[in-house]
Formats: sequence, C-alpha cells, structure tokens
Amino acid sequence: MISKIVKIMILSDFAFNSALGSFGPVFAIFLTDKIKGGNAEVVGFAVAAYWVTKSIIQLPIARFLDRTDGEKDDFYALLIGYLMASISVVLFVFAKIPLHIYLIQALFGIAMAIAVPAWYGIFTRHVDSGKTSFEWSLESVFSVGVATAASGAVGGIVVTKFGFNVLFIGASALSFLGALLLIFLYPHLAPKKTPSKITMAHVKSREPQH
Repeated sequence: MISKIVKIMILSDFAFNSALGSFGPVFAIFLTDKIKGGNAEVVGFAVAAYWVTKSIIQLPIARFLDRTDGEKDDFYALLIGYLMASISVVLFVFAKIPLHIYLIQALFGIAMAIAVPAWYGIFTRHVDSGKTSFEWSLESVFSVGVATAASGAVGGIVVTKFGFNVLFIGASALSFLGALLLIFLYPHLAPKKTPSKITMAHVKSREPQH
C-alpha cells in the first residue's frame, strides 16, 4: 500500500503540473504576440528572471526548513508557494509590457523557491520502505509526464479556440485546486521531524516548462 501522504502529494502535484504544463508550450508565443515589444530577447530574459530569482532564494529556504522541527513548516511553505504560483499565473492576463512579465516571473520564482524544497522534504520522508524507486517513478510518470503531456495538448487547443486569457485563468484555477488538495495532508503530518525512509538521492524536474 502507498501511504496517504504520498497519494495526496501525487494527486496535488498532478493538478499543479497540469496547470503549469498547459501554458508552457505556448508561453513564448504569448510573449511575442501579446506583449508590446515582445521578441526572442524578451523570452530569454523572462526565463532568466524566473531562474535567477528561484536560484537565489531556494537554498536559504531549504536550510530554514531543515532547521525547523516538525513538518508543519514544510506544509505551510508548500501551501504558500503553490498559492503564490496560482496568483502569478493569473497575473499574465494583465501583463502588457516586458517589465510586467519579468516581475511576474520573479514572483513565480519566489513561489517555486518556497514550494520545491518543502515538497521534496515531505515526500522524501514519507516514501514507503521498499517502494522507493516505484513511488518516485509514479510521481515522475503520473504527476509530471502524463500531466504535462495531456495539459500541453489541451493548452494549445484552448489558446486556439478561446485565447490566452482563458488559458491563464483556467491554469490558475487548476493550480489553486492543487494547492487546496494539500489541506488533506495536514492530519497526517509528523509533529516532529521523522528520519528519511530512503537513503539514495532523487533528482527530478519539477519546473514549469517555459
């Protein structure tokens, strides 16, 4: 049996990654077609704004979470990060110039810098003994691979038929749903830090594809 926490996190991540994957493949088109002065340079700086912000902030956040007893801090960080990401996505609806995009991407970077180490911490501590490879692979295949593939195709259809605003609003709502599902984690979290059930390092991509 898979632990309840692992199940909830995979389901939440499926919704969240579906939201991000829905606009990732068409994000560059949005920047060049809908943003005044948008071009390949703007696309590059938009990506840089996200990664630079996330890279600067994530390690201090991770160190803080490791030093804080219990899992409630990880839970709140994950919830806050996902909610901030939901807000970031809907803000694209109001973006008009490159500066707006850079600021939104920076906010997005902050959100993921908060959420990613918290997600890794909780999931790692609750992977079931003897199912390490399977449960990480389940997360990778279902919550990342399937979610991104399906939502990417749907996102292209939505943009073609209804436009970018509908896509961003829908993606924001879906990522918000992913955040709300995390509430079901709360009763199962350890009041104090629990030792990791795994001994090997795991690396996977949990970043928006844009």
